[in-house]
Amino acid sequence: MNPDELATAFEQHRPRLRAVAYRMLGNPDDADDALQEAWLRLNRTGDAEIDNLAAWLTTVTGRICLDMLRSRSTRREAPLPSGLPDDVGPDLPHDDAPDPAQEAELADVVGLAMQIVLQSLDPAERLAFVLHDLFAVPYEQIAPVLGRSVAASRQLASRGRRRVQSGAAAQDAAGAGTGSRTAAETRTDRQVVEAFLTASRTGDLAGLLAVLAPDVVLRADQSAVETAAASADKGAPLLAREVRGAAAVAESFRGRAGGAVPALIGGSVGFTWAPGGTPRAVFAVVVHDGRIASVDLVGDPAAIAVLGVELLG
Repeated sequence: MNPDELATAFEQHRPRLRAVAYRMLGNPDDADDALQEAWLRLNRTGDAEIDNLAAWLTTVTGRICLDMLRSRSTRREAPLPSGLPDDVGPDLPHDDAPDPAQEAELADVVGLAMQIVLQSLDPAERLAFVLHDLFAVPYEQIAPVLGRSVAASRQLASRGRRRVQSGAAAQDAAGAGTGSRTAAETRTDRQVVEAFLTASRTGDLAGLLAVLAPDVVLRADQSAVETAAASADKGAPLLAREVRGAAAVAESFRGRAGGAVPALIGGSVGFTWAPGGTPRAVFAVVVHDGRIASVDLVGDPAAIAVLGVELLG
């Protein structure tokens, strides 16, 4: 194929590849980075020796995502820079702005609770489970990506499957993002969130620790990190990409949630930074046993648009 034909062929596979990358990485920014790298590798390689382009692209995208996950695990607490360099590679022939209909469809496939559960898997388990169970990639194709045997890849997928099933059950029990909380549980969740916000605004470290689970995890997509950094003087929290443990999460929010307000997010209580009443950053909260077990911060506008955010008075 000539370069234009190769680009057109890549675009035909983009929706599936982005869904794979989104499932693996958990946010649209990283998914787009993975696809950019997949395109660069295809552009360098050409298609002369590729028998099955769809399989090749899925394999390459999976390997890129695996490398990104492993790299991410070694720098969990490090804040990301506020933006990407301008020279990340040539522009691809597609609209810069995502199609809202495609983003809504992708957000429907990649439910927030499911994504939280997937993030609990180690990189190899996540890749084996996502590619095989969610995208029907055969183990024979997964094994070279992992550098494992077919039998080992099958075992990793099985282990991931069990952990996803048990994790999903725990999420359901906590009512995470499902709207299944009773009225009494929702009131309790709101009290916990409001106590958290009050402690954050006043810089009350003890108050923050009182409402955070010891192993709480805070995750933020890159859009949210950039928004928070740009709007720090307006009361938006300053955040690292991923923070684990009550002490670290408490310090991330200490004195920094002046502009945040409680909100219903997909039917569950969380909070949002919404200047002028328009959500710019959404904090999806999981409350379990009266404490905050996880906070997922979403700043991507397309994702926020489909979360169903309702400000609480």
